[in-house]
Amino acid sequence: MPETDQSTRPARRRAGSISLTRFLVLIPALGMLLGAVTLTVVGAIEVGQTILNAFSGHAEAKDFVIAFVEIADVFLLAVVLFIIAIGLYELFIDEIPGLPEWLVFDSLDDLKSQLIGVVVVVLGVFFLGRALHGDTALNLLYLGGGIAAVTAALSLFLRSKH
Repeated sequence: MPETDQSTRPARRRAGSISLTRFLVLIPALGMLLGAVTLTVVGAIEVGQTILNAFSGHAEAKDFVIAFVEIADVFLLAVVLFIIAIGLYELFIDEIPGLPEWLVFDSLDDLKSQLIGVVVVVLGVFFLGRALHGDTALNLLYLGGGIAAVTAALSLFLRSKH
């Protein structure tokens, strides 16, 4: 009977136990997924209410444009949460078969890059909503400047990673 090295056995057992801690990531992944589902349902309800209001004739077309831009913002945030949920699960737990290539993450940098792209779109939609609401020119200037600074910083961050 071959002799086994007893000194490596406890280390292997500890390494196996530590690797099980990756399943702790199920908590934030499920939380993000539940958040995505919640925002999607809230957005769908708002779509229904906006459509009903449009056909009841109680508001102007501009009000519906603003409402739908705001609803788009809710749906985009749902997509961000969904991407985070999928990314965390794939990176820490297991691969998910059948996903489109852009939702397959091999590293945390892949996930961050995808999220940055969606965050920039969310910021743009948010700015559009504020502009449609008729914020003052000074408020729009400050908001636009802040969004431009954040977008520039995120772009630099992405560029430094590639």
